[in-house]
Amino acid sequence: MSNTTSVIMKTNKGDLTIELDAQSAPKTVENFLNYARAGHYDGTIFHRVIANFMIQGGGFTPDMKQKGTKPPIVNESSNGLSNKKYTIAMARTSVPDSATSQFFINVTDNDFLDKAKSGDRVGYCVFGKVTSGTDVVEAIKAVATTNKNGHGDVPVETVLIESVQVL
Repeated sequence: MSNTTSVIMKTNKGDLTIELDAQSAPKTVENFLNYARAGHYDGTIFHRVIANFMIQGGGFTPDMKQKGTKPPIVNESSNGLSNKKYTIAMARTSVPDSATSQFFINVTDNDFLDKAKSGDRVGYCVFGKVTSGTDVVEAIKAVATTNKNGHGDVPVETVLIESVQVL
């Protein structure tokens, strides 16, 4: 297997090409690809958008119902990759090894999320970067948000992930 694999994430705002770094984050990339190949991301939304921080998706349907997931994976945040603008990282709870299907794309440099600088000294695992479609990331981060079903920063208009195709 090559050390980089790319996916095309088709959204209702346009397409993103994301290059995944399996050399730096093998378990995380394998996890993401398993969800993509199973069609898990198809029909999910970017459910959390914070314009000067990140856009998060991969876990909710348009009616804000959370999708079931496989067991969580180990956090590979010590891989040396940094939460820089346009990188993709795994979302998690306050529990370090709790990432499942949800991910976020950094819309600015967020190195305070890196293992070395994070408050919990664990950080968030970066596992790839957007190589095409940064204009789509910019369009998504600019959407108006509201509170919905007990969640904040939810786009007013649905930002749909139509599919994630492994290249």
